[in-house]
Parts: sequence; C-alpha cells; structure tokens
Amino acid sequence: MAEFLDRPLAGEWPYLWLDATYLKVRQGGRIISVAAIIAVAVNTDGRREIIGLKIGPSEAETFWTDFLRTLKGRGLDGVKLVISDAHTGLKAAIARVLDATWQRCRVH
Repeated sequence: MAEFLDRPLAGEWPYLWLDATYLKVRQGGRIISVAAIIAVAVNTDGRREIIGLKIGPSEAETFWTDFLRTLKGRGLDGVKLVISDAHTGLKAAIARVLDATWQRCRVH
C-alpha cells in the first residue's frame, strides 16, 4: 500500500477531486473519529486514478496543506480545476498550494 501511495505522479493532471469522510477507529483502547482524505485525478489521457489517501485527526487546513504538498512533491502537476466541498480548511489549502481554479462539487 505504501508503495502505491508514494509512487511518482508523472505527467499533467488537469482535474483533481478532493474529499474526506470520517471513520471510527480504535486507538489506545478508545474509539475515536478520524478524517480519511482522498485525492482522485484525471490525467491528459483521460485516465482517472486515486493519487492520494491519508488518515488524520481532522480536516484542518494544516492537514490538507501537508497532503497537497506531498502530492506536489510526488510530481502532481498541471492541475487546472479542483473540485471539492466548501470546507474552509480545504479551500484555504487549495489556494495556498495549487495554482488552479476551484469549483464546488455538485454533490455537496
């Protein structure tokens, strides 16, 4: 799994979808809620892929910013449009890390 999630991202990925869901996990003998964030992108050949997944304490801006910087560090390039919900931390991270247009997801 680590090999898949750490693989280099070659080429351009003009469309990027970002979202999160909350999961209950057992940690230290207690059940807690954690954020599972995911990035799905489409490359210039039209191929859609999961390009990132991370588990963290919440959808705070710092968590999203770190996640997006990690994707860029792996080679995420050419993002023109980011589609997500209007979570303030996520929107701020997108503006900070990606030079792309943002659009609210129709589902949200």
